Amino acid sequence: MQLSKKRVWIILAAALAAAAIAYSNWSTDTLRVHIGKTYDETVADSTFGVPAHTVIYPGNPPHPSSAWISTPVIIHFDDPEHGFTLPVTKFGSIGFDEGKVSNMTTSPMLETLPFDQLVVVLDQLQSQLKNAGWAEWNTETNPWVNTADEASRKTLQAELFDHVMVTVLLIPHKYSLALNVKCYARCDERDPKTAEYLIDVSVGKDYYSE
Repeated sequence: MQLSKKRVWIILAAALAAAAIAYSNWSTDTLRVHIGKTYDETVADSTFGVPAHTVIYPGNPPHPSSAWISTPVIIHFDDPEHGFTLPVTKFGSIGFDEGKVSNMTTSPMLETLPFDQLVVVLDQLQSQLKNAGWAEWNTETNPWVNTADEASRKTLQAELFDHVMVTVLLIPHKYSLALNVKCYARCDERDPKTAEYLIDVSVGKDYYSE
């Protein structure tokens, strides 16, 4: 069967877009980190220039306090069993305590997004976390964000005009993760067509499990 010129161009455009994304990911710095990983291991495993972005606490001896992200980077939470990879971002910070990673705050986004695009990022992230074994801390107060159907998505969009949706996940006795979904720009207008949204991801030790 002979393909039409229009279909050929569509296929070619899709292939070029996929290649551009692959090249972008290949050429973007990576930060490989998890809670409890040492500063030196984080530096050695990452192509992101951790030392150049590190704040040194002037103690005796001086030691790393935090590292700050302000240029594009792909973050790999590299726990061998419960790891995940975030899309490229340029926002974030890593905290260090006694030479080890103690917390991380970042976003799976380069910029705020309209709601439809936010849902795509959110669904991919939640699916990845579920597959890696992360589980809800409290199914009533901080459940997974529901985007299963159009009604759920409309409900979510309306709720985000009034408050932040916070999902708290655990790897019991090891890690905790807060997934914050919020309306960030032009929220006062309460217009779904113009509002812009943001996702924050914060990871630390599990202080919830008994």
